[in-house]
Parts: sequence; structure tokens; C-alpha cells
Amino acid sequence: MDVARIAGVTPKTVSRALNDAPHVSEAVRRKVKEAAAALDYHPNIAAQSLIARRSFLIGLTYERPSPSYVVELQNGALSRLENGRYRLVVLPFNHVASRPDELGKLLLRAGLDGALLAPPACDQPELLDILDRQNFPYARITPHHDLDRGIIVAMDEVAAGQEVAAHLLALGHRRIGIILGDPSHAASKGRMEGYRQAFGEAGVAIDDALVVTGDFTYDVGYRVALDLLGRVPRPTAILAQNDDMAVAAIAAARDLGLTVPGDLSIAGFDNSEVSRTTWPQLTTVNQPVRQMAWDAADRLIAALDGATEPAPPVRRDHPHELLVRASTAAPPD
Repeated sequence: MDVARIAGVTPKTVSRALNDAPHVSEAVRRKVKEAAAALDYHPNIAAQSLIARRSFLIGLTYERPSPSYVVELQNGALSRLENGRYRLVVLPFNHVASRPDELGKLLLRAGLDGALLAPPACDQPELLDILDRQNFPYARITPHHDLDRGIIVAMDEVAAGQEVAAHLLALGHRRIGIILGDPSHAASKGRMEGYRQAFGEAGVAIDDALVVTGDFTYDVGYRVALDLLGRVPRPTAILAQNDDMAVAAIAAARDLGLTVPGDLSIAGFDNSEVSRTTWPQLTTVNQPVRQMAWDAADRLIAALDGATEPAPPVRRDHPHELLVRASTAAPPD
């Protein structure tokens, strides 16, 4: 084999290096790939699958989140899979909380080697039971429950929620509206718990009349923001549990003739692209979605290639960051 001859290794080593298999040194792997590139050699993935009796396909499943969140998930996973033998299959699936068994059957029948479970699939015990019974490998992105199951990549959403709420309270806001996300997502409960901690530490009571439920979408966020801003007296600030709903609240405020942050401060969550392109730019929490998806894919691939995770698996946390921008200021006099 020409690649083996140029690289000075055996054909078996060439195969292992090009397939990113373990137990090949980085120096040898680099030498083999440089030789393959010089010869313009590209391994046939279909043939590899037949020989190995594996598909080299990894599924990514998520449910109706913001478009920016989905793009970050996909880009993170794809950046890890780039130039490797694995390929990504994207599997959007709505209402998983009411039909986890259907998602489980879909994943098992799709011919996948493993799956990345984004919220809320990552927190469905019935789904995890189905996958565990079949020894189907999976990695969970930001789960909140059953943290002794599967590969876990997370962020402390309670701490993140506490920090962004504390920011508004420190500015002097006391009448704060809260737009919750989809109640079937554990992240919504975690962020709300963080808000409660911040209010408690500040000695401020949450007004339950100013807590409304959205579903992480712009349209519902706009509608519930209009409802909040119609209260008398209206809130001086709004905490939205993702950026799409926060941007919708900015639009609702403008339609009512209010200025942001002069009349109303608004903070979001995620640091999605829309938080940087809206005006004023949105104060938000940076959730490192891309990095978490990369890490989840990396650890899943390692497991598929024979590396062993600790039992129970180690939860790997990624740090959040509060990004204070122009959408928040002290309340009006």
C-alpha cells in the first residue's frame, strides 16, 4: 500500500491511524495522514462500515430550542467529527417528555453507533432505560437528573441563574418580571432556582404575579412580555430564560413606547447570536454550548473506540460567564 510505504509503517497501522483508533501515537498518526494527503488518498467510509460492522454515525437529538442554540450544538459536534471517520445525523424530536419510548426506538433503529442527547432528552429516565437495556452508548449535554448515568457534560445553571438575577438586583431593581422557559426542560427549573437564591440573598421577595411561562420561542416570549408590561405597576426589569424570549421582550417594550434600558432593563440567557445583533445588545449568560457539544462528542467517540469512562462517569462542568451589555441599567427614578 502506497500510504504505508511512504509513511514507513504497516498497512494495519495506516488503517488504525486513518480511523483515529486508539493506541497509535500522534507522531505516527500525523505521518500517515500527511502521506495520505500527499497521495490524495481518501478511505471509503462505506467500506470501513462493512468491515467493522459499524455505521460510524453519531446521532444528535434536540427539541424545539432557539435556532442559535441548535447551530451551536451542531457546530460543536461537527468540529469534533471533522476529518474523522464519524459522521453526524441530526434528529430533531418534539414532545419527547410525553413519548420518550418513541425517541428510544428511533435511535435504536437509525443504525447509529451512539447518540448525543441534548435537553430535554438528556433528562428522560424512560429513554435512558431503553438505551441502557440495549447497551446503546450516549452522552448527555446539561442533564439535571440521574447524574450517575452515561457520559455527562454540564454547566451549573443554578449558579448562572443566580448571577444574572443578582446583577439586576444589584442595579436596584425590585419589581422584576420573569419569563420561564418550557417547563418540560429541567434547565428552566434550574435557572429559576438560581433566581430564587439571588432574591433570597438580597432579601427581596419574588412576586409570583410577575412570573409567566414561555417556551423558549420568540413568538410566545413576545406575547407573555406584552402581558407582563401591561401590569400596573409594570416591572422595571425582565429576566428571560433564553435570548430569543429576551429579544422578544425588547420588541414588546418598543411597541409599547418604552425604551431599553431607560424604562425597562432586560437580561437573557445563552449568549446566542441574536443577543449580539439586537439593539441594544443584550445582557446575558454565556452558556458554552459549542464547547459542551464538542466535549460530549469527544468523550462519546473515545468510548466507542474502546476508552473506558469511570463508573459512575465523571460529570465534566463547563464554566458560564455573565456578559453585561447595554440592555440593563439602574431602574428609572
